[in-house]
Amino acid sequence: MGGGLPQTFTQGLLSGLGHPVIGLDHAAFIVAAGFFLATVEGGMWGVPALIGGSLIGAALHLTGFVLPGSEAGVALSVILIGGLVMARRRIKLSLLAGGLALAGILHGYAYAESIFGAEATPLAAYLIGFSLVQLGIAAAAFLIHRRLIANRETWARLASSGVGAVVGTIGAVFLVINIAA
Repeated sequence: MGGGLPQTFTQGLLSGLGHPVIGLDHAAFIVAAGFFLATVEGGMWGVPALIGGSLIGAALHLTGFVLPGSEAGVALSVILIGGLVMARRRIKLSLLAGGLALAGILHGYAYAESIFGAEATPLAAYLIGFSLVQLGIAAAAFLIHRRLIANRETWARLASSGVGAVVGTIGAVFLVINIAA
């Protein structure tokens, strides 16, 4: 779209589907969230908290609410989820869902920057798109990790260490970039 705002439903949907994927920090967070939720009893219920938080964060941004330090907050959330995946500690779903909702607000606020000022139809399509892609990525990561846990605990531990380290590193890089900017 040449850096412009989406003008149609299709453009809005494609932009929404793409944003969480092309934003490496966002994609890493979603993968790690799905991966971590696989270790929690009833964990898949944490995904709606993440998506709901993202929608709230986008709505806050779109209504003109200013959330200072949101990009640093996104980077910190990526570091934190990476650490949680590496540590493999048990966390109650209620606490985890609350944390994912809060992180979702930060990520959704950042997502909305690219759609700020769009008309209602492409905006709605964008919100649908980024919700669907988050659901798909988190569900895939969840299912992959559940399968690893069920079949090979050693592989699940190695995968957790690797995914957590990569995600935490991505978060740290984005935090440094944010601080330097």
